[in-house]
Amino acid sequence: MFSKILIANRGEIACRIIRACKGLGIRTVAIYSEADRESLHVKQADEAVCVGPPPNDQSYLDMPNVLMAAVITGADAVHPGYGYFSERENFADALEAIGIKFIGPPVEAIAQMGDKARAREAAMEAGVPVVPGSEGVVRTESEALEIAEAIGYPVLIKAAAGGGGRGIRKATNPENLVSQMQTARQEAEASFGSGAVYIEKLIENPRHVEVQIIADAYGSCVHLGERECSVQNLRHQKMIEEAPFALLSPEKRQEIGEAAVRIARQVGYVNAGTVEFLMDAEGNYYFIEMNTRLQVEHPVTEQVTGIDIVRTQIEVAAGKELPFTQEDITWTGHAIEARITAEDPDRNFAPSCGKITEWNPPKGEPIRLESHLYRGFEVSPFYDPMIAKLIVTAHDRVAAVELLSRALDEFRIEGIKTNIPFLKHLVQTEEYVKGDVHTQTVAQMMQPAEAHAR
Repeated sequence: MFSKILIANRGEIACRIIRACKGLGIRTVAIYSEADRESLHVKQADEAVCVGPPPNDQSYLDMPNVLMAAVITGADAVHPGYGYFSERENFADALEAIGIKFIGPPVEAIAQMGDKARAREAAMEAGVPVVPGSEGVVRTESEALEIAEAIGYPVLIKAAAGGGGRGIRKATNPENLVSQMQTARQEAEASFGSGAVYIEKLIENPRHVEVQIIADAYGSCVHLGERECSVQNLRHQKMIEEAPFALLSPEKRQEIGEAAVRIARQVGYVNAGTVEFLMDAEGNYYFIEMNTRLQVEHPVTEQVTGIDIVRTQIEVAAGKELPFTQEDITWTGHAIEARITAEDPDRNFAPSCGKITEWNPPKGEPIRLESHLYRGFEVSPFYDPMIAKLIVTAHDRVAAVELLSRALDEFRIEGIKTNIPFLKHLVQTEEYVKGDVHTQTVAQMMQPAEAHAR
């Protein structure tokens, strides 16, 4: 087992990884920017190293500084969390070159599945349905027009190196395809350092369903069930996630889970990852991408399976076999996660920064909170607006929705604006209570929801 792990991340996920390390008796090293000097993950770690000034590209994304922090502290492994370096093969490759273990999949798997066009090819080779679209990267406007004409409008132009809902544009006709393609390329270049894009048919009002997989280096690969992640904001970023998908039959759960495992095996995957699908109204599912990292919403899967995914990641990276088989995996109850963000619903979800003057989250055994905040903490403008994850678990979805509504009502944060008023309204809507949601649900309810928040 590792003796010391550096966490190449910040905030709540860094705190989560530290907790798993403590349970394994592993010392931890936090990295932080000057703006995060008083962050909770810095206080909780055994050691901490400042890696630069507040901007991400000068601190958390400064690869030489992060690598040097791992070297000078004597870390024998690095956990990237999610975001930042978690899906960058050059970071994993650099760690391997200096003899430090990357807690994640092999470099080759990161590279293949990080390229969304190559990932589609892998899914097709594994016999898994994909959304109709280009066979790979679209290089010219004329090629894009031909493909869109063949599969039919509307289409989505998507960053080949994308993720997190960035670099995605919708085109409804030939006239706006070219301009949207240019915009998608610019966004992709700015976000991922690559302007490569591909095209997919737009599935109208689909559900977003993802499957958690985990594999060891000895050929064992299992799925931990699915998560329903259709409630997304206008930037395609998830707001609420659930496990399991309450409307999925046991037969469909097995089918989609086995499809995810086939894709993972196809690329020689090791460690935790998530295979994402779109599902249409008829229950047909289509592979869209694989996230080669831990997901923000992993707690809901942990709640219903009883498996500590972060701990298992560390154990697998240390060379251990998976301690369970597919037959051992069971699902009990229903869990829902709501992402709490420092955003103002009354100002079109503009970022909100400032000092936390009141921090009083809901309490109780069925409630799990993941956060790095506390009273007096200064929320910075430099980072992702997510400040907490509120997770509730109950015996079924109806009870879980009721518990989530009460927990949101009890959550008190002062000093900044948050999305809690919007979430309180959302989880009480008829569509959400019935589970009748899709990826456009939030967009369709934005106006009445904003009016309610006021």
